[in-house]
Formats: sequence, C-alpha cells, structure tokens
Amino acid sequence: METQAIEGGFADPVLNAQTVFRAVMDAMARPGSVQPLPGLARPPAPLSATSGAVALALCDNDTPLWLDPALQAEAPVRSWLGFHTGAPLANTPADAHFAIIARPAEMMALDGFSQGTQEYPDRSTTLILIVSDLASGVPLLLEGPGIEKMAMLAPAEMPRHFIEQWKQNSQRFPRGVDIILAAPDGVTCLPRTTRIKTMEA
Repeated sequence: METQAIEGGFADPVLNAQTVFRAVMDAMARPGSVQPLPGLARPPAPLSATSGAVALALCDNDTPLWLDPALQAEAPVRSWLGFHTGAPLANTPADAHFAIIARPAEMMALDGFSQGTQEYPDRSTTLILIVSDLASGVPLLLEGPGIEKMAMLAPAEMPRHFIEQWKQNSQRFPRGVDIILAAPDGVTCLPRTTRIKTMEA
C-alpha cells in the first residue's frame, strides 16, 4: 500500500467525522448557508480537502461511490478513498449512493444518477461537487424549506444547463438527487426540496 494512500486521513477519526457530518447536516437543513470546515483531510489531488473530508465522514463499505473521469483516472485518489472509507467503487452512476465530481461543468445529466424510488427515495445518489468558490458563478436564487425568504449562491464551474436540470429534479420529488457543494472554505447544500431561479427569472 502506497504511503500516499495511507496518509492524509482524519487525525481523530470519530471526532473529525462528527464535525464534518454536523456541518453537512446543518448545510442540508439551511440550504444556501455555508458551513465552514477546517482542513481535516489531505487527500491526493484533484480531490480537494473539503470533498475528501465529506467522503470520509459519509462513505463506508455499504455505500457504493462513483468518481467522475477526472478522479477515476487518478490511482492515488482511488487508493486513498478505498483505504480510508472502504467504499466500493460503483460501476455506473445509477449504482452509486455517493458521487464525487471534480469537474462539475463537464458532469453528466442529473437524471443519470440513482433517483431513488417512491418507496425508498433515500436510495438516490448524493452528489459531492468540487467547486473553486461559491461566489463567481451564475447567481442562483434559492427558495424552499429551511430558507426564511430567499438565499443566494453563485457556485463556480456549474454545468451549463444546471437550472433546467434542477427544475426537473425537483419535479421528481420525493425522488431525485441531493447536492453537496464542496468549496475550499466549507460546504453548502442543495437538497432536492430547494427551488432555484436565476436572477433574470
């Protein structure tokens, strides 16, 4: 086992996992809010510190994980995730409980991931998108549960037709995917119940 695959995990696995889990749950409960996350993990690139920490907190040997081509091509990333989480790699996006996307702008359509079922909507894929920031992209207006009136977010590197895809995702409720945006300074979430508009809409 290469040293690179072993190093860079949580220094205190229980405490660090709880910290990250709480940040993600708070971000899911209050969409659009940015929950700061200290640099608890040091994964190999192009996996970011934030996305790596989220993966360590959420993934285990019962949660098949799908990696986009940029991550799949990196053997150190696959080894690091395998060693620290035990999560098996999913053969297809539709088989994945979690998916990590290093290049959201090139991401496949949201409906290609598992949508869950009417009886088990929680069997859908949760997407972890690595973004460079949450302020330089197309401004998104967020409405829905957990948002008092409206929240605004402008994540960088989002797919071109993301807003239209998200509208379709919302229409599949209770099925549909949830998204965790992993930025350098923390996480913010888009649960499937959140409605998104552009500034022009």
